[in-house]
Amino acid sequence: MSIFKLSRYFYDVLKEAGLSHENAALLNLFINAIIVLILAYVLFKLMRYVAETFVTSLAEKSKTKFDDYLVKNKTFLHLSNLLTINFVSLLVPDVFHDFSDLEVVVEKGISVLTVVFVIWLLRSILLTLKDFLRTIKAFKDKPVESYIQVFMIILWLFALVLIFGIITGKSVAKLLTGLGALSAVLLLVFKDTILGFVASIQVTVNDTVRIGDWITMEKYGADGDVFEINLASVKVRNFDNTITTIPTYYLISDSFKNWRGMAQSGGRRMKRSVLIKSQSVKFITDKDLPKYKNVHLIADYVKERSLEIDEHNKTNKVDKSVLVNGRNMTNFGLFRRYIDAYLRSHPGVNQEMMIMCRHLAPTPNGIPLEIYAFSADKAWVKYEGIMADIFDHVFASVPYFDLEVFEYPTGTDFTKFTTNLDS
Repeated sequence: MSIFKLSRYFYDVLKEAGLSHENAALLNLFINAIIVLILAYVLFKLMRYVAETFVTSLAEKSKTKFDDYLVKNKTFLHLSNLLTINFVSLLVPDVFHDFSDLEVVVEKGISVLTVVFVIWLLRSILLTLKDFLRTIKAFKDKPVESYIQVFMIILWLFALVLIFGIITGKSVAKLLTGLGALSAVLLLVFKDTILGFVASIQVTVNDTVRIGDWITMEKYGADGDVFEINLASVKVRNFDNTITTIPTYYLISDSFKNWRGMAQSGGRRMKRSVLIKSQSVKFITDKDLPKYKNVHLIADYVKERSLEIDEHNKTNKVDKSVLVNGRNMTNFGLFRRYIDAYLRSHPGVNQEMMIMCRHLAPTPNGIPLEIYAFSADKAWVKYEGIMADIFDHVFASVPYFDLEVFEYPTGTDFTKFTTNLDS
């Protein structure tokens, strides 16, 4: 028995019961519509059950992760929606045989739903593709989401045009021709989207930012790791666990600092200075030499340097009764040499990268002694620990060389001064 004859069963029964053609046709339509909806619901539930049990079980047993992401993004559920609506569309001509005008309206509604379900299905597949690409090393730090968002915007625009054509009955070609005249308006409306898309391409091609990079953008208060790059924005998880959102376009129009180079290099730079009081700098006398010759890291240097200076002064018959005459060593110079040797022996300093201990230009607050080196460990906590360890030693070593660190006087200093005056 054909579907058409089945759809006319209740009509024939009602006609035999004495109902008019109009009433029989209307009741037949109502009963058939209820039956179709029930069948569609049963079919949807059956396919959903298969997707949630059988398909999910197969996905869990398979080695690939792609099918797991299909389940996660409800691809099979959207496929069930699409198959159900197609099943209903097959029955519409027979169910609405006596109501041609209503049939046209229902068919248009079903066509619109079909377009929407197709878009949802494609969206779930694209999301699955994004999740799967995230598991591949080559795509893990790439802004895949930006391209998927662009593709989805194009799909939805095409879907809206298609839906409008279905509802109005006009051809899609004519509608697209009409949209060409509105291109200027569309460019204005989607300006930010277009800028974001262009920025995403430039960021990828130029390899400016990757997911996982540590970036600093003071203008927007961003200082942390990039965890998402999409069409409209870049999301940064700051080190205080706050999240800063930066428009993607600003990554190519504004300046920012990317710490990836440091992370990929052999070490993290340490650049910090200690202010030494200029009044504490003095020449080294013969009485002081034994003290410094016992310092292991500079013992050989002190011996060689003192012999070199003595030979020079003797050759040039320098009158050393005046200390400033001729060549001399200074406590500050020895201290700089000692710190340089200390850095070169420190296990936390990368010995293959630049190591330097230098004087900077004198300031009203003293003479800066700058340490320039790279830590062997780039992790923030360990890096800070290495630098703290070095400067702990530096500050503790300063008095041994008869030097003083500059610092502004505190209330305790003034109290001691007044006490000394009173006494």
